[in-house]
Amino acid sequence: MTILRVGVLALQGDVREHLTALRGCGAEAASVRTPAELESVDALVLPGGESTTMSRLLQVFDLEMPLRERLAGGMPTLSTCAGLILMSREVLDGRPDQIALGVLDISVRRNGYGRQVESFEADIPVALLGVAPFRAIFIRAPRIEHAGPDAEVVASFGGNPVAIAQGPHLGLCFHPEMTDDPRLHQLFLERAAAALEVSAA
Repeated sequence: MTILRVGVLALQGDVREHLTALRGCGAEAASVRTPAELESVDALVLPGGESTTMSRLLQVFDLEMPLRERLAGGMPTLSTCAGLILMSREVLDGRPDQIALGVLDISVRRNGYGRQVESFEADIPVALLGVAPFRAIFIRAPRIEHAGPDAEVVASFGGNPVAIAQGPHLGLCFHPEMTDDPRLHQLFLERAAAALEVSAA
């Protein structure tokens, strides 16, 4: 199987942890801060962090339009926490200038599960991972208030979706990179490879 070159958007947030997880799964992983670096990768992770800061830095680093172009071209993504907010169709409580890339057919609320002091962990069944639940870490996590028909809900918590699959994209409210469980990163790599094979055919 071809080794994927996966970028991690390195403007702010949990970059190092995602790089470590991806390399542990056998991917070639690199930080992405420039349009040239974005162009060099097959797929992209949009990590957790602070969504309004990441939104502003996309513009500061001239990455917004190149990223939109790559997404329109079908580049697979894994988005976690703040990254999920960036990828959403609608941010219900976002700032007027906040970027919503509109890729995932979801409406989200920032910090929907509470502030930093209300962070928590929970064992969550994830339909695409088999029987064993995933130990999900929620830190100032967004809440998915609505998932449209294009978004497949693959895990829920407290009656709300917390993991979405949509085409070549996987979006999570929580932080898989902060656990020792590689299954979601491996799932992302498998789905990304399959999507890229289809697009190349």
